[in-house]
Amino acid sequence: MKIAAIEPILVSIPFEHGAPRPPATRSHGYDHINILFLRVETDTGITGWGEAFAISGGAVTHKAIAETVARVAIARDFVTASELSDQLKRETNSVARGGGPVAFGLSALDIALWDIEGKAAGLPIWRMLGGSAKHSVDAYASLFRIGIPQHVENVCRAAVARGFRKIKLHEHSVEAVAAARRGAGAGVDIMVDVNCYWTDPDEVVAFCEATAPYDIAWLEEPLYPSDDYAAHGALRKRVQTPISHGENLGNVADLKALLAAGGADIAQPSPAKLCGITGVWRSAQLALQAGVRCVPHSPFHGPALIAAAHVVAALPGNAPLELRYCDLEANPLHPYGVWSNGAFALPQAPGLGIEVDMEIVKKYRVL
Repeated sequence: MKIAAIEPILVSIPFEHGAPRPPATRSHGYDHINILFLRVETDTGITGWGEAFAISGGAVTHKAIAETVARVAIARDFVTASELSDQLKRETNSVARGGGPVAFGLSALDIALWDIEGKAAGLPIWRMLGGSAKHSVDAYASLFRIGIPQHVENVCRAAVARGFRKIKLHEHSVEAVAAARRGAGAGVDIMVDVNCYWTDPDEVVAFCEATAPYDIAWLEEPLYPSDDYAAHGALRKRVQTPISHGENLGNVADLKALLAAGGADIAQPSPAKLCGITGVWRSAQLALQAGVRCVPHSPFHGPALIAAAHVVAALPGNAPLELRYCDLEANPLHPYGVWSNGAFALPQAPGLGIEVDMEIVKKYRVL
């Protein structure tokens, strides 16, 4: 089977999340949700779908797919997704090894290749990974950064009312964490992702001590830079709050170095960044061998979210699936890509098990 065509498709869809719009940064705003689809056609007529990271830099990654990923991948033979992904990662070593737009494009391609491989075999990906039959996975609400404590409290209360028992914040203040606990109440897990906010470990220690009364389930990527593994290992010895890490890693070897440094209690590789399903699954195996939980990073709305759901379904234990907490104006993956009472429906059809609504894609397409 050969890859016949590759098409990146960037869509931008309005959303609501029960609070004012998250503050924009110089690199990106939050007026819309961006989804960077990758459609892969084969010479056998099977179509596969992937998704690259596009929260910021979606147009750059779109160009990287069109000019680099497609160039090295089209007309290639493949039997397994992982084998071809390994070949392409090596061929693009100079521009993709450490992450970035080409790596994100290769991640999307890997997801699409798994979709194709599963369709050809007549198996859903979670079964290809050795998972047992199930129809849904537990999920947690991953909130936008809101900033104002009263709005944080309100959104957390609403998320609980909609069935979530696990909520992740993207806040930097103790006051916001306290507000989240008031809104969520007792018995709801609260996680905090600060997106590499601090450079001084002492500030992280102070934050952990100040938020101890609110029982944080994990603190995610507390230090910048994210690849200072020794610093994360030293920090972890100083705090009681579990530390999670991994969404910004460039390759599986990075996770291996992080684990060797003792830098994480929870590993969070991203299928839209770290070589798709192949990279996340290998990362998960390394984490499990090291006695570390794996909870993939997946605040997405396209095939990368579905890919993460398949991985979560195949992992031992009961890892929750990360869901971006918002309502899109239109869902291109209907009836999948949504939650019900804190659970996410797991596709049962071969491959990813989804169909992409091309009418919605055409309506919201920007590139």
